[in-house]
Amino acid sequence: MPVKEKILVVDDEPSIRKYLQTLLEVEGFDVEAVSSGKDAIKRVGAGERPDFIILDVLMPEMGGLETLQELMQMDRSLNVIMLSCSNEVGTVVEAIRLGAHDYLTKPFEKTELEAAMLKSRQKKQLTQENKALRDYCDQVTEDLSFLAASPQMVRIRQQILQIAPVDVPVFVCGESGVGKEVVARMIHLRSKRRNQAFIKVNCAALPGELLESELFGFEQGAFTGSVHLQAKLLHVLQDHQYSRLGGRHLVETDVRVLAATNVDVHEAMKTGRFREDLYYRLNVLSINVPPLRERTSEIPLLFKHFLEKYSEKFGKTLQTPSKHLLDAALNYPWPGNLRELENFVKRYVILEDDEGSLRELIEMSATRQRTSPREEPRVAREQGLKALVRGLKDEAEMEAIADALEKTRWCRKDAAKMLGISYKALLYKMRQFNLDTPRTRRSSVAKAEESAPAAVGAKQEV
Repeated sequence: MPVKEKILVVDDEPSIRKYLQTLLEVEGFDVEAVSSGKDAIKRVGAGERPDFIILDVLMPEMGGLETLQELMQMDRSLNVIMLSCSNEVGTVVEAIRLGAHDYLTKPFEKTELEAAMLKSRQKKQLTQENKALRDYCDQVTEDLSFLAASPQMVRIRQQILQIAPVDVPVFVCGESGVGKEVVARMIHLRSKRRNQAFIKVNCAALPGELLESELFGFEQGAFTGSVHLQAKLLHVLQDHQYSRLGGRHLVETDVRVLAATNVDVHEAMKTGRFREDLYYRLNVLSINVPPLRERTSEIPLLFKHFLEKYSEKFGKTLQTPSKHLLDAALNYPWPGNLRELENFVKRYVILEDDEGSLRELIEMSATRQRTSPREEPRVAREQGLKALVRGLKDEAEMEAIADALEKTRWCRKDAAKMLGISYKALLYKMRQFNLDTPRTRRSSVAKAEESAPAAVGAKQEV
């Protein structure tokens, strides 16, 4: 049998209480009736959570609006329907503002009460669905941003889960593009402030005077000039107070500061660019996000995630990148980290050109080697990505020519036609790949297969 919905009727008139109790019990509800707001508060305070509370507005001692306010302070999820002999707009608005789901004027029809209860159920269901969706989005954010594919990110996820509930400043550091903002957002989503605003301020993009007004506000007629922004931020962290630019009065604040930087903070403190006392106030808890080149096991998963994201966004067919492109991506150092990888995949989706994307990686790698001569190259880069691609291309051409010759029973003219190349070009390629006779084909392919893994299959250990 389905569980009966519980209804608490709160009205000082015995006739109304009896009428509502009889009406609702006939409809299959479990009904309790009390005569005052204090009794209702006592029941809810003791742990009772009725599915509906039908609450009269005009009652002695404690009125309905006062009772409603007390109930909402105990539990905002309570479904309250107000009853009144008056339909004054101000009273109705105040009841809804305090948290009532609906408002009925006495005398009311049975259908009106049923409609109010239905609307209340729908609102409750919508709230639950929104919460479930938000929880799902939070989980998706975690799973996509922290792909637990490397020990470093597993440790960072554990750190975040420990740090987030503790309402103290957090200092996040790491190279540009590693995902420091993602870390900060995840801390926010797991904190007690998750239902409050997450405000992002890019301090590096704003001049000092403008940054101060952005962070702390300003008074009319405030002057610009020499300011001590770090000192004001330190004051916020210490005393939870600040003054607006040009203001004379202190303002109380309740914020949690999550600071992120890609600079060497210790060097900045040595040169006097960053206050040491501010650093120790910010650095109560810290997280260091490693660069992508130190967690390359995540590259295939991140590539796939960005591929799916932008294929859907741009209305493109989901492409499967070649093994050669993924191998090149694994061996490229990604100095721009996740941001650079994301932009690369975005171009790959738009252009739909696997070979062109591979050439782009080769060029980026060559440029980096020229501009960073002291960088210690990885195994695949020592072999040279250009040589790798050239070898792959030759192998594919040789296989295609050999297959065409097999299918045409070694009629070279027919094979050239099938391949869409000239007869002379075919002869040149056959000499290049030592495919002069049917007997040489197998040995040539075997030799190529013996040599290919050394160039293609080489992988850097992580």
